[in-house]
Amino acid sequence: MSADGGQGISGAARRRTIELLDEPNRCLAESSDAPYIDLLESAPDSTGLTQDLMLTAWVPMVYERWWRPALGRLAKGITGPGMDEEMRIARLLMGLSHGDTVLDVACGPGNFSRAFTPAVAADGLVVGLDASETMLRRGAADTATAGIENLGLVRGNVMAMPFTDGSFDAVCCFAALHLFPEPFDALNEMTRVLAPGGRIALMTSVRRQIAVSPAKPLFERASGMRLFEPEEVVAALQMRGFGEVHQRLSGMVQFVGARLKSD
Repeated sequence: MSADGGQGISGAARRRTIELLDEPNRCLAESSDAPYIDLLESAPDSTGLTQDLMLTAWVPMVYERWWRPALGRLAKGITGPGMDEEMRIARLLMGLSHGDTVLDVACGPGNFSRAFTPAVAADGLVVGLDASETMLRRGAADTATAGIENLGLVRGNVMAMPFTDGSFDAVCCFAALHLFPEPFDALNEMTRVLAPGGRIALMTSVRRQIAVSPAKPLFERASGMRLFEPEEVVAALQMRGFGEVHQRLSGMVQFVGARLKSD
C-alpha cells in the first residue's frame, strides 16, 4: 500500500528500486507517498500531439487493450507481430534470465514491465520508468492487483535518468524512442545505466519506401514522432559501444537488439 492509502507497488520492490537511484533522487524517493516512486514535480515538455495524448487521464484506461495494439498494427502492417509477440521479441532481445535487473523505459501502464517479471523471477527486479502520472497510477494499481512483488515503478525524466551508472542488466524501450525530444540523448542515458555486457531492446519507427521523404518533416512536426532512417538506430548503437546488433523491420517499425561491449 502507498502512504496515501492507495494500492501501489510492493514495499520490497520500492526498497530495491530506491537502492538503484543516485543520491539526490534517493532522498526524493523516500518522501514519495504516491503508489509509485515519484521523482518529478512536473511533466517534461511534450514533443507534440502523440505525447500530449499519453499524458491524458483517458488514454491509460484504453492503452493496453485498444490504443497501443491498434496503433502498433497500423505501423507494423497486417502481417506484423501482435502484442504478445512483441513481448516475446523484447524478452529474446534482452536474453532475460533469473536474477536480472531490467529497466523498461517509457513503460506506460506497465504491461511490458509486468510481462518481464516471471522471466527474472523473485531474485530479479523490473523497474518501469515513465513521466505520466496517469499511466503510472494505472500501472501501480494493476501491479498490486496482480500481486507482483518484483516490479518497481518510477516517475522520472528519461532524458536525465535518476539511476546510478551500470545499474541494469537489460534495458527495454518499445514504442517510445521516436517520441523523445532528443532520442539519441535518451539513448546515451540508456547506455549509461546499462552494465557492461548488458543487453538493449528497442522498438521504434523506421522510414521505408512507403514514407515519402518530402513529407517526413511535416509528419514529424505535426505528430511529434520522429521517423528514423533505416540504418540510423543501428549506427547509433554501434557508436555507443554496442555489438551483436540485430535489426528486424516490419512495416514502419524496427526491432533492434544489441549487447554493450565489456571492454
